[in-house]
Amino acid sequence: MGSMNMTKKPHAVCLPGAAQGHINPIFTLAKILHSKGFHITFVNTEFNQQRLLKSQGPEALNQYESFKFETIPDGLPPSDPDATQSIPDLCKYTSETCLEPFRKLLSKLNDSETTPPVSCIVSDGVMSFTLDAAEELGIPDVLFWTTSACGFLAYSHYFTLIEKGFIPLKGIPNSNGYLDTIVDCVPSMKDIRLKDFPPFIRTTDPDEFMIKYFIRQTTRAKRASAIILNTFDDLEHDVLNEFSTMYPPVHSIGPLHTILNNMENDDLKSLNSSLWIEETECLDWLDSKAHGSVVYVNFGSITVMTPQQLVEFSWGLANSNQNFLWVIRPDLVSGDSQMLPPEFLNATSDRGFLVSWCPQQKVLNHPSIGGFLTHSGWNSTIESISSGVPMICWPFFAEQQTNCWFSCNQWGIGMEIDSDVDRKQVENLVNILMVEEKGKEMKDKAMAWKKKSESMSSWLNIENMINKVLLQS
Repeated sequence: MGSMNMTKKPHAVCLPGAAQGHINPIFTLAKILHSKGFHITFVNTEFNQQRLLKSQGPEALNQYESFKFETIPDGLPPSDPDATQSIPDLCKYTSETCLEPFRKLLSKLNDSETTPPVSCIVSDGVMSFTLDAAEELGIPDVLFWTTSACGFLAYSHYFTLIEKGFIPLKGIPNSNGYLDTIVDCVPSMKDIRLKDFPPFIRTTDPDEFMIKYFIRQTTRAKRASAIILNTFDDLEHDVLNEFSTMYPPVHSIGPLHTILNNMENDDLKSLNSSLWIEETECLDWLDSKAHGSVVYVNFGSITVMTPQQLVEFSWGLANSNQNFLWVIRPDLVSGDSQMLPPEFLNATSDRGFLVSWCPQQKVLNHPSIGGFLTHSGWNSTIESISSGVPMICWPFFAEQQTNCWFSCNQWGIGMEIDSDVDRKQVENLVNILMVEEKGKEMKDKAMAWKKKSESMSSWLNIENMINKVLLQS
């Protein structure tokens, strides 16, 4: 390749937050940018790159000339190489330690003879230290908040909650049902309760680190060249409108995975961003089941439950008599008692299938899936919506509570399960979802959203964002 072309080719450095749910959407966007002619440098933390090498193999990751991986340290003390890292620790250490190694990486890339100079940065909303580096180089930095639009808005209103005296909480978090208080200061979230905000606010400490952290990140976001969200206009129209007075242009560019799947020239098909080895036998098992007859159960990459919660979920599923495919990560349960009751395994051997990780998009698109029992993480929620699959929501942390509230109250495709899970409730909700009239209505709504998710608006927003922002350096 002549040196003339090298300088012409745009070069995007993509930096996700350091957890699986942050890596996937930015990885998908990186592939889309690559297909549009960008040279990509994908920057993981050293910890996550080791996990990726272990699950995917070095030959899979190093086969492309113009899609390269680099790393920066996350700053955390060493920990178990296979377990999910603590999110508050990641937030603290990355925001305090990552800017310097990131600057060094950019200058290494810019000094390289073989790659074009870095022309733009796409970084996770929680990695906003990149803005400092981008400003020094005079190149655009687009912040990708990998939350829903409603989740990002909820974080953006942490400051409002303090101003209005809702937080810090006074006294015990849910004494007298305080968390059921309606919050009336967010125009596009009418009737939302305090408990539907990301639960870092459930504290009596005015100096709570995570509250300050999100206020800082959402304030810094105003400096971005643009903000992008993996959602689509129809789904979160009012929320997206509310951003127009708060932030630089906010582009809805999702569902990214369906945009990528519909592209003719995804020449990176074999590149996968999963930090776990995906077990595909479950797809053969699903082939043997009737249309719409299986509940898919997956609590994502970070949720941790107690041994008792695991037992309640397992008996709820068993007693519902429905088929289920359940993803149980090696680190799903706190403490050591990871075991499911043997009686449960016997009772469900003909209609239950357990895996430690699976290719979720393929599973959700499988015709035998009828419903999804989920933690309401945003990737899972948007993948469920774009597959037309209704949900039972058991939110765990971060903006999952907000996603759950929107799924149940605004979009009509979810039912919430209490955090103190009991088997009777699990059994009831699974049966409503799979066999009762209400479940059928939710399925119809989910199919209607699926259809809306296929509109061209997000694709046009991506084109627009590329031409107006990323190519303007």
